[in-house]
Amino acid sequence: MADSSQPTIIRGRFLDIQHLVSQPAEIKEAVRYIEDGVLMTVQGKIVCFGAWQDHQDNLPSDVEVKHYPDQLIVPGFIDTHIHYPQTEMIGAYGEQLLSWLNTYTFPTEIQFEDPSYAKHIAAFFVNQLLKHGTTTALVFCTVHPASVDALFEQASEINMRLIAGKVMMDRHAPEALCDTAESSYQESKQLIEKWHGQGRALYAITPRFAPTSTHAQLERAGQLKAEFPSVYIHTHLSENKDEIAWVKDLFPEREGYLDVYHHYGLTGSHSVFAHCVHLEEQEWQCMHDTQSAIAFCPTSNLFLGSGLFPLQKTWDKQVKVGLGTDVGAGTSFSQLQTVNEAYKVQQLQGNKLSAFESLYHLTLGGAKALNLDHLLGNFDVGKEADFVVLDLAATELQALRQSKQKNIEDSLFALFTLGDDRNVLATYIDGKEAYYKV
Repeated sequence: MADSSQPTIIRGRFLDIQHLVSQPAEIKEAVRYIEDGVLMTVQGKIVCFGAWQDHQDNLPSDVEVKHYPDQLIVPGFIDTHIHYPQTEMIGAYGEQLLSWLNTYTFPTEIQFEDPSYAKHIAAFFVNQLLKHGTTTALVFCTVHPASVDALFEQASEINMRLIAGKVMMDRHAPEALCDTAESSYQESKQLIEKWHGQGRALYAITPRFAPTSTHAQLERAGQLKAEFPSVYIHTHLSENKDEIAWVKDLFPEREGYLDVYHHYGLTGSHSVFAHCVHLEEQEWQCMHDTQSAIAFCPTSNLFLGSGLFPLQKTWDKQVKVGLGTDVGAGTSFSQLQTVNEAYKVQQLQGNKLSAFESLYHLTLGGAKALNLDHLLGNFDVGKEADFVVLDLAATELQALRQSKQKNIEDSLFALFTLGDDRNVLATYIDGKEAYYKV
């Protein structure tokens, strides 16, 4: 692990969102852009941030200043939903959700019974996050406890803030991927006690989705949440219309899909539900009332033909939302590509997604969705020092487009439309450089 006790001083152009907002129209006023700024970190925390001219005389003289005069520095990207075991099957052809799970996902995940295999993919996965500028992620593992250990061990080497958990799944899946209500409870409990709050690791109780858990298993998941109230809940909700109909058949006693989770105590301020493409009115109200969050995964929703997520409704209903890549149903680790597709999803519904709103969802809004906005999401002094250095002109086309930009908002929109991992020059975790493009 890099030594975070030594200060890091970064000079360059900085852009962030200063505070949370309740409507998109408020975001522009919350934008903070410093053309020549400085950021200093000590022990992984931001201790100084502002204009270079205001702080240069107070900086320690024995610490090298890393200067990025031509780049743009933003808070680290936050991915609110991603499956690390599905990394190798990204871009698998031609199915919708339920057949896609049986055809591609389950056979891939069976391999994670082997701890050495899990370790290999975990290392690849974390490197991909860094290469794409993602500094915090909420991650699905597999049903195997070793898959969780492998991921947290890899992240701990750089003190990366990840939230992850073992899948709970005791029906409607291959026998090799099924646990039981009792074993899922015991294994999850052991993993919580081992990892939750260790360094920057946080644990998520992770029933795959309602159809693959029996009533007994969901009850045990709720018991875990009651016993460990600071852990997260991470699952899927209302992604696909066939899935919703299946849930209604399996749980006829409940009022709807979300009510299944709510009944078992799985909604709340630390609960994140991926997709939510087809929520009903009472479900939107329940999401608001319980302070539950949504992970909007546009590349996945488009790739699997699931539908168009109504992002505007999260503002109307005041429901927390972040962006998720959802690899491997999602088609890129890049949050730049994700907001590119999110823009198009909104266009198809007659709504606009501004560059600053996209930045909000990628950073401070995503942190709020994960209940971490007190720790992450902008450059406020005292927050954890995770940030990304972006090269806005990584290709000839981008360089031409950026040469014609009118202002920082136009420049940012061009980046979000044309950008990918080639634009990530460096990623800093815990105040230290964890990735640099060579």
